[in-house]
Order: sequence, then C-alpha cells, then structure tokens
Amino acid sequence: MNLQGILTAGICFLCIGFFHPIVIKAEYYCSAQCWPVFLLAGIGFLVLSVWVQQELLSILFGVIGCSCLWSILELKEQEKRVERGWFPKNPRRGRRWRR
Repeated sequence: MNLQGILTAGICFLCIGFFHPIVIKAEYYCSAQCWPVFLLAGIGFLVLSVWVQQELLSILFGVIGCSCLWSILELKEQEKRVERGWFPKNPRRGRRWRR
C-alpha cells in the first residue's frame, strides 16, 4: 500500500491552514511590503526541496516553498480585504507603511 499521495495531500492541507493566519498577521503588522521575505523564503525552501534526498521531506519543502510564493499574492489580496473592511486595520502602523 502506498500512502505517499495521502501524506502529500495532508501536507498541502496543513500548509494552507498554517499560512492563512501568517498572511493575515504579516499584513496587519508589516503591510504587504513584507513580500520580499516570502519571496526569499519560498526560493530557499524550493532550493532545499531540490537538494534533499528523502522524498517526503522534499515534498514538504516544495509545498512550503510554493505556499510562501503564493502568500505574496495573498498579501495583496489581504490588503484589499482590509480596505473593504473585512479585516481590521492596524491603528498603530505609522504613515511610513502607507502608500
């Protein structure tokens, strides 16, 4: 019996659930301008995914890397959700973060 597919699906599911609040908190505290952090982390995890020999660990790093890259888009969307009033604005964020 091969459980690799089920494990991969579980990893993807957990990563999506894990990154959703990370994107919300990152936009709240840093605004969408923190996207380079997600870019560097995504590239780093994808490089790790290529270098690691163990298949399941490689899958884990690849999914985390793609989730980091997808979070860049979600940061922009989260910014729009905040503007619409769906999520709270950070009142302590200074003018330096605003466009």
